[in-house]
Amino acid sequence: MKCRIMFRSFLQREMRVILPVLQTAFALAAVAQGAPGAVSEHLRNGEAALSANRPSEAEREFRIALDLDPHNVQAHADLGTAEWMRGDCGSAREDLRTALDAAPSLISVEGLLGICEKRLGDLGAGEHLEAAFAHLKDAKLRLEVGVELGDLYYQCGDMDHALPVVRKLVELNPENLDILFFAQHVYQEMADETMNKLALLSPASARMQQVVAEHLVNAGDLKSAVEHYRQALQIDPSLPGAHFELGEAIIESAPEDSAAQTEGRKELETALRIDGESARIECELGRVAALQNQTDLALAHYERAYALNPQEVEAQMGISRNLIAQGKPQQALRYLSEAVEQDPLNAEARYHYALALKAVHRNEEAQREMQVFETVRRAHAKVRDLYRQMNKRVEVRAEQLPASETNKP
Repeated sequence: MKCRIMFRSFLQREMRVILPVLQTAFALAAVAQGAPGAVSEHLRNGEAALSANRPSEAEREFRIALDLDPHNVQAHADLGTAEWMRGDCGSAREDLRTALDAAPSLISVEGLLGICEKRLGDLGAGEHLEAAFAHLKDAKLRLEVGVELGDLYYQCGDMDHALPVVRKLVELNPENLDILFFAQHVYQEMADETMNKLALLSPASARMQQVVAEHLVNAGDLKSAVEHYRQALQIDPSLPGAHFELGEAIIESAPEDSAAQTEGRKELETALRIDGESARIECELGRVAALQNQTDLALAHYERAYALNPQEVEAQMGISRNLIAQGKPQQALRYLSEAVEQDPLNAEARYHYALALKAVHRNEEAQREMQVFETVRRAHAKVRDLYRQMNKRVEVRAEQLPASETNKP
């Protein structure tokens, strides 16, 4: 059974942070319309109470201001905010709507209005949330509006519109746990929906067999995955991507077995003919050559991969491994530094970067880098443990982490 998560409590947690943003916008409106002295005083008193989390006191001040000046935009906006904090979305909606009708440029008000409308089930909520999310400058308020907008789409099952909002939220807040949690649900829902459509449209197709194989790879069942890849290729021998994935699965299932290496290499070579040149395929061919102690051939594959895509981390690592084996740490530093910059959580890159720095007598940098490596390795261990609890697999190849720590700088 699936359940749709909701994030209504998220905004409440952050409201004290947002208040100064709202109040700044409202104050600008007040200046523009030249609020009388008495009205301004009550507005200031109300905003002070609002900032101190005393919405009832704030409401009294704002209502007095409205008695003195019934058309005051700031008073309506501030009162709407106070009513919202008290949980009275119905009253807040009316005051915020009045303020926005009088001053359509108040994007902050539009954002909060959209949130209130969403809570009340108004059809217009999406329009106001979309407009505010697109134009808000303040990062915190934009985050809150974006969460509400994404949740609105998610609750309606509109993944096509939810996905771009979630992507933007992750881009703006890459370390926000709530956003990452939300994104994980949206991405999983999208994946499930597309797989269900594929299963309904063509359950016996080559692509369906490939999807099953990919899920088995992620679950760590490489032997069964290989069988499903083979079934897919029996149906469609030219299925894009399948030969590469099959070759990778065969090699990964028994990296030290020469027969698996040979069979895997043949699939990779077939992938080159069908899919065209690719840095990923060249890197995997380089890995096979390295496993077979064909050092020069491995380097040639990694260099070809690097030429195809200089940002391919495995190509950078393959070249650096070769240079380190040749006793050329200075040359290896270029590729290792690129790998660390491209993939900061790559434990192998961190470790060998530290060793290379030590080898060229950059000892302080080496020590710092080794400390980062230890942090990354501990993080990897925690992630692997979490995935084991979920019966999922995290790929960490044997060469990525040192067997011992005797070579520490």
